[in-house]
Amino acid sequence: MKCLIYLILCCTEWALASTVYFSAHLTWANHSVAGVQRPVILTNGQYPGPELRLNQGDNVIFDVYNDCPFNVTIHFHGIEQIGTPWSDGVPGLSQRPVESNSAFRYRWKADQYGAYFYHAHHRGQIEDGLYGPIYIAPSSSVTKPFSLISSNFFDQEAMKFAEITTSPLILSDWRLVTSEQVWHTEEAANVDAFCANALLINGKGSVTCLPQDLINQLTTPEQKLVLGNETLTDFACFPPNIGQGGPFAQNLSALLPTMFYGCTPSQGPQHVIYADPLRRYISLDLTSAAGVIDLVFSIDEHDMWIYAVDGRYIQPVKVNALTIPIGNRYSVLVPVNKTPGDYTVRLVSGSIQQILNTTGVLHYQAPDFLRRPSRPWITMTGTNATANTVFFDVSKIVPYPAIAPSTDVAATYILTIRRFGASYRWTLGNSSYALELEESQPLLFNQTAIPSDLIVRNNNNTWVDLIIQVDSPAQPAHPIHKHSNKHFAIGQGLGTFTWSSVAEAMQSIPESFNLINPPFKDTTPTPASTTGATWLALRYHVENPGAFLLHCHVQIHQSGGMALALLDGVDEWPDIPENYLNDSGF
Repeated sequence: MKCLIYLILCCTEWALASTVYFSAHLTWANHSVAGVQRPVILTNGQYPGPELRLNQGDNVIFDVYNDCPFNVTIHFHGIEQIGTPWSDGVPGLSQRPVESNSAFRYRWKADQYGAYFYHAHHRGQIEDGLYGPIYIAPSSSVTKPFSLISSNFFDQEAMKFAEITTSPLILSDWRLVTSEQVWHTEEAANVDAFCANALLINGKGSVTCLPQDLINQLTTPEQKLVLGNETLTDFACFPPNIGQGGPFAQNLSALLPTMFYGCTPSQGPQHVIYADPLRRYISLDLTSAAGVIDLVFSIDEHDMWIYAVDGRYIQPVKVNALTIPIGNRYSVLVPVNKTPGDYTVRLVSGSIQQILNTTGVLHYQAPDFLRRPSRPWITMTGTNATANTVFFDVSKIVPYPAIAPSTDVAATYILTIRRFGASYRWTLGNSSYALELEESQPLLFNQTAIPSDLIVRNNNNTWVDLIIQVDSPAQPAHPIHKHSNKHFAIGQGLGTFTWSSVAEAMQSIPESFNLINPPFKDTTPTPASTTGATWLALRYHVENPGAFLLHCHVQIHQSGGMALALLDGVDEWPDIPENYLNDSGF
């Protein structure tokens, strides 16, 4: 009865959808993360930032007060910004940066439901801690998929209650040096700085240093193939001369300590998830705010029902472990039906370049208490620890209710990912999107403010295909994030995409495409190119006129230029409100 009353109150709150005010006071201060002090961007004095909790249909006013000694912006990852492109938070596209000791007001409507997050979008500042969760409770009119998990009425009500009381888990990697130190070191040393120092669950974790003999023992066959005669560093990461993509001259003396070598253990707090077994289920919104590492998540001895991806319902899938690409959000229901006690929550690296892990605790207590160590589903290298471990297969993402893209495509763009004259510089298309362009006049205000080879233009109410071509081996999966509305991930494959369109390619390789019920997301990784080229096909509907970014969500790759400007709806370009033309939004 308590659950039903709570749900009724939530539905009433939805019916009275209102304007929600949120103030983000940003400061730059020393803060202990993973047991080590370093400067961090704090939001309202905390890291990660506080949760923004909304009802679908709410109007949001998000005020940023920048007390940091540098410029900032904030992007609302996955929020479509329909009709409010000036609130997307990308410097040089939708706004000018928010200067030190100034303020900016973002306004948008919570049209969607589900899990999202806000984060820095100026230079590499997401790696300095500026991020926090967003949860938008669905309206009563949204059809839920929980009957596909259980036909039992009480189970379904318990799942609804778990969803409406869902807990955010911000999962991230962490460096002991600041994002600006990383960038300047990449420039000086000519390296792609792909190592992290720790993994964190809601900002909690430790720096763990493994003995070299254990690192060597854990090194996977795939890693050994790349390493040749070398070994992983004491951070269990590829050394700086491995995986740099070409014969680029390096100055390894410019590397800062802890970027590749120099592991010193430190002890930070451990995150605890509290569960009440009387409620049957808990819901967790798993959000990757990582900078360089794909993350593998699991809870010992517990199943997880994945019921939403990137904020939208899917046909639920039961798993024991899942890999979360950078920028992705997975909402899971966890049945709390084991012997009450402490079960280890495991977060490990799913990226080839590094072995890294941290743990948390799922805690629920009753008279009969678990008094033994919990049994893991996964190993420290992200592989199965038992023959019964079920990993999530991303090909099983089926939108719920079912939706499908149009087959009437107006334009196809083949966008090549390759290095651009240096280990740390990249392309997404014909050229590299220089970091300095963040200081340019916003494209939303002036469509010619940046070079034309960094821009794609489309008319409104058309369908567009983006073919992301990774042109060389030994590259990781690149998580491609499209700002504004979601895209369909309609296909992928090995080798070079040699066709002029998806329709033409389907004549040769129809098995590589899904136009019936493909995943519907805002961030999709390219296939990892271990031994050769790969490609990814995305399709989206142009329906929100404005200037939006397409980019890799590996932060060093975005900073290095793996980005492209999408000018959507150029034939119906929006009129910019005066309060945004004057750079404040107030």
